[in-house]
This record gives sequence, structure tokens and C-alpha cells, in this order.
Amino acid sequence: MRLRVEFTTEPFDLDEAPAHAVVAREVIQSADLDAVDVGPFGNTAEGGADAVLTAVDALLRESLAAGATRVSLQVNVIGGDGK
Repeated sequence: MRLRVEFTTEPFDLDEAPAHAVVAREVIQSADLDAVDVGPFGNTAEGGADAVLTAVDALLRESLAAGATRVSLQVNVIGGDGK
């Protein structure tokens, strides 16, 4: 099964990327995912279910530890049998 994760971290800072946002991007970019797209207002990545779920775990743990006060995310099944 393939999954797509979309996420943002808060609080926002339009002048400079906060530490939690930098950490979140690094986690996603270093994970074994494909179709990674990071931006100032939202980020997406796709991959196999195990890779996405492992990355989401690391994303939550590391961005919260780096000062995020909120992490909004959505995970969608985009391929496979959906089980």
C-alpha cells in the first residue's frame, strides 16, 4: 500500500523557518520516501506504508522536541489494496 502524508508544524514564523520546521523537513527529506515536496505552508511526501509511518513517527517526536506546539497532518491511502 502507498500512502501520502501532508503536514504543517506551528507556530509559524514568516521571517525565518523555526527550528521545528527545519527538523520536520530534514526528517522527511532523509526518509526513504519519494515525491517529497516541502514548502513554507505545507509539506507532502509519498511512499510505502512502512516508510511513511516510520517517517511520521520521527516527524512527530523530533518536531515536538524542537519546539513545535502543533503538528497538523493527514495521511491518505493512494495505492494498493487499502488493507
